[in-house]
Amino acid sequence: MNLFTRLRALLVIALIAASVARPAAADPAKHLRIGFQKIGLLLVLKGQHALEQRFAAEGIDVSWVEFPSGPPLVEALNAGSIDIGYVGDTPPIFAQASGVNFVYVASLPVPGQSSGIVVRDGAGITSLADLRGKKIAVTKGSSAQNVLVQVLAKAGVAYADVQPVYLQPPDAGAALRSGSVDAWSIWDPFFALAEKYPGVHTLTTARGVAPSNAFFIASRAFATQNPGVVAAFVDTAQKLDPWIHTHQADVAQVSADASGVDLETEKVAVARGNYDVHYVTPDVVKQEQAIADTFAKLGLLPQPVVVSANVWSPPGRKLADNAPAR
Repeated sequence: MNLFTRLRALLVIALIAASVARPAAADPAKHLRIGFQKIGLLLVLKGQHALEQRFAAEGIDVSWVEFPSGPPLVEALNAGSIDIGYVGDTPPIFAQASGVNFVYVASLPVPGQSSGIVVRDGAGITSLADLRGKKIAVTKGSSAQNVLVQVLAKAGVAYADVQPVYLQPPDAGAALRSGSVDAWSIWDPFFALAEKYPGVHTLTTARGVAPSNAFFIASRAFATQNPGVVAAFVDTAQKLDPWIHTHQADVAQVSADASGVDLETEKVAVARGNYDVHYVTPDVVKQEQAIADTFAKLGLLPQPVVVSANVWSPPGRKLADNAPAR
């Protein structure tokens, strides 16, 4: 074999090796799997089939998976069972600390009046300081846990000085009514429902406790491979906000149908909710980082996190460009 033939053979081998090693281009999404809870904007999107209509021309099917709270939704995202979902402020922090490969896609400011702590009348709790030593139901790793942490800090009560009882909302409500726990930290619509329980009263809302946000989060792989789908998802959600503000009764009915909570209670929850979606801003990152740092200091996270490392922006934009237009 002459030198030219040998070089040509080596070149062919190198090209074959390179084609094997090079990852295949990601196929565009043909299915969008959305994780939702019994609250908020996604219920309206689902009820109106807005996303199905948006993606029909692209041949993208949309499916919906319901979760009782944010932590199991994050677990499903980590397992590859869903692509995008809605959670409160705390589940993404625990997810990042546990190595879940996700990104923050967009945020919604959470009104303080939409969550709080309710207590049994006979539990001897009349002030925040009275929570010391009490059994408090809360969903572990949820936004309600952050509310509890912040309320205790405001009262000068250490988290170690209460007895958290980690339960999902339906079980927590039953535990409060039966007297198995003294208090319950919870979000709407369960908060609005608990306010109507006999023998129960609201100790405090989360208003003024700490700035907070809810989030749309996505698998990092899905967001990276399908930025157009993710951006279209956010755009569709943003366009729904004006309609929601002028159709509160319709939103309450959709929410009641989805949650099983009575219509009058859902009207309360919807009226004090927020549906204003924006890409994540530096201020939102700062607020989320403060929550993460607090949980890390309390030893509730396996490791500290840097929130900004998991923020996604649409192509051509940076985090600093995400401030909402005024």
